[in-house]
Amino acid sequence: MITQVRAEVQSYLPELIAIRRDIHRHPETGFEEFRTADIVAEKLQSWNIPVSRGIAKTGVIGTLAGKRSGRRTIGLRADMDALPMVEANTFEHRSAHAGRMHACGHDGHTTMLLGAARYLAAHNDFAGTVHFIFQPAEESFGGARVMIEDGLLERYPCDAIYGMHNFPSLEAGRFGIRTGPMMAASDTWTAVFRGTGGHGGVGAHKGTDPTCSMAQFLTAVQTIVGRSVAPSESAVVSVGCLSGGSLDAPNVIPSEVTVCGTARSFTPETRLTLERRLGELAGACAAAYGCDAELEYRKRYPPLVNSKAEVEVAVSAARAVVGHDNVISDIAPFTGGEDFAFFLEKAPGAYMFIGNDRDGEASIGLHDRRYDFNDDIISLGVSYFIEIINLELCR
Repeated sequence: MITQVRAEVQSYLPELIAIRRDIHRHPETGFEEFRTADIVAEKLQSWNIPVSRGIAKTGVIGTLAGKRSGRRTIGLRADMDALPMVEANTFEHRSAHAGRMHACGHDGHTTMLLGAARYLAAHNDFAGTVHFIFQPAEESFGGARVMIEDGLLERYPCDAIYGMHNFPSLEAGRFGIRTGPMMAASDTWTAVFRGTGGHGGVGAHKGTDPTCSMAQFLTAVQTIVGRSVAPSESAVVSVGCLSGGSLDAPNVIPSEVTVCGTARSFTPETRLTLERRLGELAGACAAAYGCDAELEYRKRYPPLVNSKAEVEVAVSAARAVVGHDNVISDIAPFTGGEDFAFFLEKAPGAYMFIGNDRDGEASIGLHDRRYDFNDDIISLGVSYFIEIINLELCR
């Protein structure tokens, strides 16, 4: 069957590539994907797939019922948003909108799910229902969470839900997945240190200097993973921003300085440990220099945890497409964050990596100004989604 699927998908691959490049040329950031949503809705309707719009502002849902009776319902999800970046590429389909770029491949994800919808609409001899979920605002805004809050899973319940993301570190023609935690919780934190400040050259000894507290904290933060997290667990704590004082007033000790960063973890216990230790260290470093500290820890995306039964389906589907040896079923956990994790907190499912590396260009990674989705893998992704439905609803 998969040979027939691949052949049919190949017949309209040029149209899919054109869609992908059109979306790439017209990128839209989170909750502003109006043009992209119009394209998605128009294509689904042209294939006689009923469409609902407006969930999480720009989200699009296509619902396809099989010819045979069945109660099982499967969700297939793709993200649609771009990043607020300036593209460095010079090819014809480069971004036409300064400051916006599809640097994460969501243009490809949307296209692959559209390709699967087209095929399944013409071959709906399955028992059950498929929801094609086109999600806005994966980058930073948590569009999956907003869709859930807007009632997505009450209106379109899913017995299982599947997603996929291109992976430049994996060769084209290969897939990778694992059971359990596969991507990290993605959190941000801000520590504010406050003292009296004062004149940097006269009477500095009479005040309290929050820069000293911050300096100690910067060093102490690097001990959290090595001394507070078990060696069997993985975590990352990084500093990304320092702020305080003025370049125009180097002789003034600031009364307040701020440190911001990111924290990544794979289990609820480790996540709590990172939050607790950041707060404890900020307080201790502040107290040592007579200052005060305030730590705000913002939990953004939870860890992405794949369920065992759905991973088995995903692995079988990928192996049907590219062969047994080209599917890694125990890929190493990845410390990137992904809001598909919100769906997996509500329903069992599996998130798959599809190799995007073209001829050793893995150095051009996600969120790189030179990035472009590899059109050679579109048919593989389309076929994978189709095979998921074959395994879930045709057995």
